[in-house]
Amino acid sequence: MAPDPTFTTRPTLTGTFGMVSSTHWLASQSGMRMLEMGGNAADGAVAAGLVLQVVEPHLNGPGGDLPLIVASAEDPTPRVLCGQGPAPAGATPEHFAAHGLDRVPGSGPLATAVPGAMEAWLVLLRDRGTMTFAEVAAPALDYARHGHPVLERVSSTIASVAQLFEQDWTTSADQWLINGAPPRPGSLVTNAAWADTLERLIAEEPRDVSREQGIDAVRRAWSQGFVAEALEAFQRRAFRHSGGQVLPGVLTAQDLAEFTASWEDAATLERDGWTIAKTGPWGQGPTLLQTLQLVDATQDELDLDSADGVHTLAEAWKLALADREAWYGDSAHVPLDDLLDARYAASRADLIGACASHEVRPGSPGGREPRLAALAVEGPGEDTAYGDPTSGEPTVQRDGVTRGDTCHVDVVDRWGMLVSATPSGGWLQSSPFVPEVGFALGSRLQMMWLEQGLPSSLVPGRRPRTTLSPTLVLRDGVPVLACGTPGGDQQDQWQSIFLLRHLDAGLPLQAAIDAPMFHTTSFPGSFHPRATEPGVLVAESRLGTDVLAELRRRGHEVVEQGPWTLGRMCAVARDPETGVLSGAANPRGMQGYAVGR
Repeated sequence: MAPDPTFTTRPTLTGTFGMVSSTHWLASQSGMRMLEMGGNAADGAVAAGLVLQVVEPHLNGPGGDLPLIVASAEDPTPRVLCGQGPAPAGATPEHFAAHGLDRVPGSGPLATAVPGAMEAWLVLLRDRGTMTFAEVAAPALDYARHGHPVLERVSSTIASVAQLFEQDWTTSADQWLINGAPPRPGSLVTNAAWADTLERLIAEEPRDVSREQGIDAVRRAWSQGFVAEALEAFQRRAFRHSGGQVLPGVLTAQDLAEFTASWEDAATLERDGWTIAKTGPWGQGPTLLQTLQLVDATQDELDLDSADGVHTLAEAWKLALADREAWYGDSAHVPLDDLLDARYAASRADLIGACASHEVRPGSPGGREPRLAALAVEGPGEDTAYGDPTSGEPTVQRDGVTRGDTCHVDVVDRWGMLVSATPSGGWLQSSPFVPEVGFALGSRLQMMWLEQGLPSSLVPGRRPRTTLSPTLVLRDGVPVLACGTPGGDQQDQWQSIFLLRHLDAGLPLQAAIDAPMFHTTSFPGSFHPRATEPGVLVAESRLGTDVLAELRRRGHEVVEQGPWTLGRMCAVARDPETGVLSGAANPRGMQGYAVGR
């Protein structure tokens, strides 16, 4: 049944001053506070991002990762800021093999990439912001020091790993358990160690130098000072990993000192006057561009309220994500121009048939022969730990329950700057809590293969092929829309539904977010244990009984979920002709919110 654009779970907000949409209401309001204080979209995004680290510690943290995209009316060329840290120098295939590992664990110290999130927030603030670190960090510091009402999902996540915390990750137990139990939902939770770290970082920002020099001083304290030293010392301690091995990590202070968040050109697709900007193929972002090309090559108009439309989009996604597995990564050349060539898309679109494919079918861009990792072809086997709550995909499960996840924030200001940012990693369940600095390290290395010669092979100094995927859209060369969602492998799938409904079908932001969602898992997953579920299509029940029945008839293994379970979309927009701003956020999960005026 087609969504009714006249009824939405919330209004599409409109105004002229500023809009912030994020996955937690406290982060959205903290970002809006920076706009009210005279800051711009970059200032607001950084403040919101720092608050997300405090109030959604099961979804992201200072030790995690961050890609973002920014553009403005003054400088409309979309630019990507890569805060995805690489593999540490000591993270060699030989090191893992020496410990009997045939894949990177899904959690624990050895799964740690170089932390990139804080470095990227600071570089964004320095290069595109107007405020000091002390100003944008004030809300996060207040919540860390004095407490915030803890989400039910944080409490349940802590409960799922409480035994591990008590038995092995004892530093995490000291921070997150209260008399051996997780905090009660709604009770005030603090993180004194992170508050202390923020205060020390603020103290490193001198008042007698330029704003930019002050922020660089904070960066040095992070990557070359007390934070880096504490992380190296902690990595020397052995802790349990997802497979049961008790081992130390390999991250060093030198790894942090050598990493700098980098500004890069965006990968883009021109489509009917719209320019859709994504990260490079070190992340999965360009698969969204490939999918839209595949859809455009199959028919003129896609009706996502019909079985035909859902089938076509799901089959397009299987082809794009098969290409992701064969061709995307940072450890080998990626033929992105060939992957985004319209003729290549047309040839791939011919593979979309009337029935659901249960195969993983990468293509041959430029005539190259595709290669998949052996473990991706063989599957995870029976000995992998599906039941380990620290391991596997930190996102929604088949049944819609969120084990962990990612965060997202979008900001637009009155001057026409838009920021789309997707912070993640460093979840409280990814690695033991480092009490000296107040956060956990990430587990992004699980996305790299120990098998060599692949674009996503584990190579020291190279970035894991992240699923984090912000989006920025321009109309006739002018930035007009920032959007994104948590969701691991599903991020760009859900965004494609939103974009097709908003850009093509003309639904307002909130109606496009509220509309029924679906995704496929018929491709090798990015997270431990890297499983493929042939032919599986996960769908919200609101797609309708007739549509779901027809999809089953076409061979899809439909996993029907509740009516409001899939997707965590955020979006903000600006009409360049009128200057009117708009914002919307996802009702699913009951924590995302947009604010603005």
